[in-house]
Parts: sequence; structure tokens; C-alpha cells
Amino acid sequence: MAKTSNYVAFDLGASGGRTMVGRFDGEKVTLAEMNRFVNGPSQVLDTLYWDVLSLFGHMKAGLGQYSKTFGDDPAGIGCDTWGVDFGLIDRNGKLLGNPVHYRDARTDGMVEAAFEIVPRADIFEQTGIQFMQLNTLFQMLAMVKAGDPKLDAAERMLMMPELFNYWFTGIQANEFSEATTSQMFNPRTGDWAYPMLERMNIPTNILGEIVAPGTVLGPLEANVAQEVGLGDVPVVAIAGHDTGSAVVAVPAELPNYAYISSGTWSLIGIESPKPIINAESLKYNFTNEGGVFDTIRFLKNIMGMWILQECRRIWAMEAPELSWDEITTMGAEGPAFGSLIDPDAHDFLQPGDMPSRIQAYCARTGQAVPCTKPEIIRTVLDSLALKYRWALEKLEILLGQRLDAIHIVGGGSRNRLLNQLTADACQRAVIAGPVEATALGNVLMQAIALGQIGSLAEARQVVRQSFDVTAFEPGSGDGWDAAYETFVGLME
Repeated sequence: MAKTSNYVAFDLGASGGRTMVGRFDGEKVTLAEMNRFVNGPSQVLDTLYWDVLSLFGHMKAGLGQYSKTFGDDPAGIGCDTWGVDFGLIDRNGKLLGNPVHYRDARTDGMVEAAFEIVPRADIFEQTGIQFMQLNTLFQMLAMVKAGDPKLDAAERMLMMPELFNYWFTGIQANEFSEATTSQMFNPRTGDWAYPMLERMNIPTNILGEIVAPGTVLGPLEANVAQEVGLGDVPVVAIAGHDTGSAVVAVPAELPNYAYISSGTWSLIGIESPKPIINAESLKYNFTNEGGVFDTIRFLKNIMGMWILQECRRIWAMEAPELSWDEITTMGAEGPAFGSLIDPDAHDFLQPGDMPSRIQAYCARTGQAVPCTKPEIIRTVLDSLALKYRWALEKLEILLGQRLDAIHIVGGGSRNRLLNQLTADACQRAVIAGPVEATALGNVLMQAIALGQIGSLAEARQVVRQSFDVTAFEPGSGDGWDAAYETFVGLME
């Protein structure tokens, strides 16, 4: 049997982060957690920021815990985070201010402002990315409009995992999967969308050469290595966008499936050998994000468990915090199709009193107003399942073929009620798991980069050998067609 190799995976989501260790013995991977830490927006005056120095400190603490636990160097280190957000680096290599959170209100009105400069269809033709006001493009345009001096001082833009990779190695590199989330990258040319950016007066000198997922950047920087008790460990630019890493760990063996990476966001899509940029994908606002091995993750971004995360936070101000199992149990007690929301409505984008916003949305749209926790939870879960159905239907139209099954990976795959509702709404078999898909994909791409795994197909075979999945078969579908008709009306 091959010698067991340990890989450290930093997995940072919009609500929390972990340092994970993946132990690969040549056939199976096991995962162990070194530390876990809270993440989220930090409000300072009128701006939402990420506390990146705190995050970096937690990551170094995770490496220190690894050193104490295992007493040797890991084979590699990789970092994945959410997309779209970035830090700006000056000519001396210093960070210019805290990165701003994608839910900050500075992008209000920026989508419309962009269309006044470059028409919507032209932006999509050059980037193939779903229009969301939180995208890097609109954050940059907001800075241009505000005359932000950081743009003049900046020498380099680094997306979030790239920023942490830089602090770990001293090497500045933009990575493919993260670059594509910016809506500033042209997937057809494989480079930044320079003509579009220049028309918006967004500086292009801050954009660097793009490296592929699986690129070994270099060794752990000496000061960091000394601080955490490690040596010259190679740091790998894996698929830095967390969904890109999660898709690596989808345990599919047969074609014709869709995946849902389920967490704060739900991303439903397929792997494509090339971008799908046409009038139909523009019409349905789908996106072409970078994957591994020159693939495109053709998908739809949907507001996922974020809405319930905010409900849970608000409820915890007045009563003991509900566990996720308790929330699922309450959702099962709520009435099916009592009321519905469009999870992607602007009402639910920014932090706040989400239960009240759900109630206001239902009142505004002439529906019964959910009052109890079970009613509110069921409203959100039914609506998510119906949004998945809508996205699956549009995927099949765009692809011209039926997708026979749905693989759900990530933390949301633990929600058995939502899994069953998804199977019922979509009338497809749902295969749930693995839960830790993002950290697992991070580890697998490191193993590929460092020569221990030979291909993506081999990596997915390792996933199937290592983790069990749970199948959910669709029920009769009673009531779902009428609910879907109502839901589509709300979207329109």
C-alpha cells in the first residue's frame, strides 16, 4: 500500500472557515478538522468588510495545530474561498485596506450604470457570466464612480484565495476558477476582457497572468513556516473558488447529471467542455465559471441556505439558537406551499431581519403571511426546491437533453427534507453527499498537482471509494405543478 500523504485544505465559506486535513492512502481519503472559525461581514460605519487578518490568523493557527498533531510536514497546502471579492496590493506588496464584502450596498445601481456604458448583451458576450450586482465587475465600477484612490495606488488585484496564497508564499498569482467569477474574464479568449474593462475605465494594469487549477505556486514563506512549525511545504493554487473545488468531488460515474453545490449559495449546473454563451443563456441569466482541466462550470447561482442562516441568527437574539436539525424538523411541520418566495429577490440579498422580509414579501405578493417558525422555514425550503426545478428545466432547454439525476454536495446535502423536496419538485433522483465536498476537492486537486492522483476521473473514483451517499427517490409530485406555476409567476 502507498504511503499515506496528508494535505492541508483551507476551506473558507461566507459564514465560516475550517482547516481540514485530507489523508490519502492511495485508495481512500479521510478528512479531519484542525480548527473551525466564524466568518462573516464586519460593519464599520456604512461599509461591510471581511476581517481578512483575523481569517489569516485562524489559518495559521490551523497549520500550527497540524504541526502539533502530526509532527511532520504535509504534502501540500491549498486554499478555497467564495468568489467575486478581492484585495488590492500596492507597489510595496501591501494590502490597500480591508476587502469589502460582496453584500455591501456600494453596488446598488451599478448594474444599470454598467449597461449605460456597455450594453447587457455585450457584457455577456465577452464574459458569459450571470448578472448579479455583487460581481467584481460592479464592485470595481462602484470604485471608479466613487473616485476611490485605492485604484490609483493599486499594482495588483488578488481574489480572496489568491490573497491568502500570496501571504503564505509571497507569490502573486491569479487563478482561473476565481478569475472567471469576476465577470471581468473572457472564457473564449482565456484572458481578461480588456476592451470591456477599458470602456468602463476599470484599470487593467492590476490584472495578472492567470494560472490553471493545480499549479504549484511555491513553498510556504519562511516567516510563516517558522511561526507554525513547518518546513518548505508546497502551496498549490487549487480550484480556488469553493464551488470549483466542490465539483471536483461530485461522485458521479454516469453522464447526464446535474450537480447542486449547496451551502450559503446553491449552485446548480453541469460541467461543459466549452462556454455556452448565446441568446438563451443570456435570457435565463446562466453563468460560465471556470472548472478544472479546462472545463466550464455552466450553472445558475441561487441564494441558498443564506436566507435560513439569517433567520436563525435573528431568532437567536430572542431565544436559544436552533440547531440545523431542529430547523429541518420545524420545516417538516410547516404547511406545504403555504406561501412562496423567489430566493433571489433583492429583498434577501443583504443581512438583516430575514423573517420580517419574508413576511413583507409574501404580503406584497398577495400571499398568506407565514407567522410561525415552521411556516417561515417551509416557505424557504419549498421555494428553494422550486427554484432548483426552474434552473434544471432551463438547463435542459439550453443543453437540449434530459438530465437524469441530481448530485447534491456540500453542507446543504445534510438537509434531508430539502433533498426530498428537491427530488419531488424536480421529479429526479437526488444523490446527496459527500458533505465535505469542497475540502475534499481541494485535497484531490493538490494530490493531482503533486502527482499522487492521475486524473479527474481517478479522483472521483477515490471519492466513491471513500464516502457513502444517500439516494432520495421522487414521490408522486402531487401539488408541485400548481406550486411551480405560482412560483414562476412570482419570478416574473
